[in-house]
Order: sequence, then structure tokens, then C-alpha cells
Amino acid sequence: MSDPLNVVPRRLVPIAGLLAWTPADLPPSEQMIPLGAEHAAELSGEGPTPRLDALTEELRRRLDHGRGFALLRGLPMGDDPAAPLRALAARLGTPVPAAPATGRRHVEACDALLLRATAPAATALRPAAGVHNTLLRTDRAALAALYEARGEPPVPVFSNDGGVFAARWDDEVLPADRLPAALTEALGEPLALGLRAGDILALNPFLVWADRVPGALAEAARGEPSRLDNPAFAGLA
Repeated sequence: MSDPLNVVPRRLVPIAGLLAWTPADLPPSEQMIPLGAEHAAELSGEGPTPRLDALTEELRRRLDHGRGFALLRGLPMGDDPAAPLRALAARLGTPVPAAPATGRRHVEACDALLLRATAPAATALRPAAGVHNTLLRTDRAALAALYEARGEPPVPVFSNDGGVFAARWDDEVLPADRLPAALTEALGEPLALGLRAGDILALNPFLVWADRVPGALAEAARGEPSRLDNPAFAGLA
């Protein structure tokens, strides 16, 4: 049974498309983008950047309305391991602070979060749209409650304003015991992702809920358009 919360009646619909993936849907080719010496040369040089241009477009596609993440593998750490993050963030949008940096999950207020592992690490990814759709099947009242703004600043867990889906659960601000129990039950099995030193995990925190990567370097960018333009999340900007 759902927690008794006052909610505004609303029409709830499933989230369709690539956003609503499951771990079983994703072969390695859908998770990782291999990078090579040519990408490294373009990052450090001043000439034409055809490979970086193509990579930027692919990342934008995946992070805006695709799976919501991509693992970039193959770049050497170099003397400035954060340099590729800054370069990619500037290409993907307007760089913004990668904050907040607390809680169990990455909930940085951005459309593109770039994390570079400084040592072997592991994380777990969950598609927010998949969690949403599970709740739609199992506990519609709980899902409706999670569309209501709460916390500080007050934001909803789920929003589908104008057909643009976004989701955010900052468990530092909203511990599980302040939310319907069905949310935790709907998380399901995550995609377990192993990171090598030097790997870059690019993700959209509004689409993918990722456990924090310990010790990772981070850069963030706001896209254009941005899910932060949604009035429901205006307090985060």
C-alpha cells in the first residue's frame, strides 16, 4: 500500500523509447564508445577535430533522449586527467559546477555529467524511466505522489512536462523513509559497470541514477535546451 500523501490527480503514462532500458537490453556496444589515439591527438591539438565532432554528436544523442549514458574507454590519463572532461563539457553545453557531491547517487544539476575514474572502480546504473514504469504497473498512487515537489529546494522525483521526461532522487535531501516505500522496491537490479583507471563515464543524471564513483574527477554541462528549463527543476539552477 502507498504512503498516505496528498497528491494532485494527474494522467500517468508509461515512458517509452530508449530511455526505458533494462540491463538485459544492453550489449557492450550499447554501453561503451571506444576512443583511440586520434581522439587523444585532437583533444591536445589545435587543428580540425572530426572525430571529436562525431563523438560530441553521439554523446548528445545518447544523453538527451537515448540510454542516458555512455562509457568512454581508451584515452590515456596524461599529465592533466581532467582536461578531456573540460573539453567535452564545453562541447556538450555550458560548463556548470558539478554539485552537489553528496549522497549515494550522482544527482548533479546538469544535463551532462562527465566522470573520470582515477583508479579501478565500480558503479551501478538504473534507468529512471524503468523505475517510473515499474511503479506505474505496481503502485500508481505512489508514482503520483512522486510527481509532487518536496525537499529543499522543492523538486519532484519524476516529471514528464511537455513529454520531456526527467527524474531526480537526492537521497541526501529526501531519505527513503520520507518517500513511498514502493520507490525503493521498484529500483530492481542495476546495470553493474566496472570502470578502469582513465575511463570516462558520461551520463545524464535526470535519466540515469548512478551510484557515486569514489574518487572520480567530475565536470558538468548544461545543455541547450536543458531539463533544468523545466519549471519543476528551476530551483536547482
